[in-house]
Amino acid sequence: MTAEKIPDTPPYQAGIMKAVPALARHLFFALDSITELPDALSRIAPLADGDATVIGLGDSLVRTAGGHIDGLRPFPALGGSAVDIPSTQHGLWCWLRGDDRGELLHRSRRIEAALAPALRLVQATEAFRYGKGLDLTGYEDGTENPEGDEALAVAFASTGADALQGGSFAAVQHWLHDLDHFERLPGNEQDHIMGRRKSDNQELEDAPESSHVKRTAQESFDPEAFVLRRSMPWTDGAQSGLVFLAFGHSFDAFEAQLRRMAGLDDGIVDALFRFSRPVTGGYYWCPPMRDGRIDLRIPGR
Repeated sequence: MTAEKIPDTPPYQAGIMKAVPALARHLFFALDSITELPDALSRIAPLADGDATVIGLGDSLVRTAGGHIDGLRPFPALGGSAVDIPSTQHGLWCWLRGDDRGELLHRSRRIEAALAPALRLVQATEAFRYGKGLDLTGYEDGTENPEGDEALAVAFASTGADALQGGSFAAVQHWLHDLDHFERLPGNEQDHIMGRRKSDNQELEDAPESSHVKRTAQESFDPEAFVLRRSMPWTDGAQSGLVFLAFGHSFDAFEAQLRRMAGLDDGIVDALFRFSRPVTGGYYWCPPMRDGRIDLRIPGR
């Protein structure tokens, strides 16, 4: 399968289709003033190109502004099993991509200033590429990502209202790793947690049903649950883990995987929870591009 050449002015935020950058910043904003929101979105539009800066709107922001997007909803808090998955939904999320930490910081400051006083920054997370796309455990992340035309079909809406076509639904979670615990485990036990060998990334035929690979095998769902992953490690010095980021033409595929990981379908909890747990969770609508700019008009108003 060959990767599709991305047009110069695609109808979607082009950064979604590109490989993870060397560095990134995730910015999460709370809505403080609905009356100031239109001006704030007008100011942010020139700063967000959809490539180096990807933007997503939360359901609370859209609804408070009097709009509606079919399929957009708050991130679900999942309980009722041996693990808990929290929801920490925010009004707006920005994914800043780059290769210079200082430039990302100053870009963040410009975005924060442009959005004030309508939106207030409540969380900023620095992420980075490890090796050639590894999780901090040393295992490859996103091995079965779709590519080319398949990735476009998975990640972007192509039906429904014209205002929604080219948009994408993004799921963002911070997973907190206990790397000390993981590194104390024997190598074969680590492999069985993941369902792959760290040495060559090959799936294990004898992996247990709780292995992460078997819990999330995208083709094993009905309907198949494919997403486009763009996850990256994060650290704040004291703690570290993975910023899980998945794009889809709806949230359904991601949600099906998450429910199975939590054991809500068959009682088998993903072995990933032995050393990692999600501490945040948010859903966002990434608007399409129109005339070379992100279309930040609120649909349905």
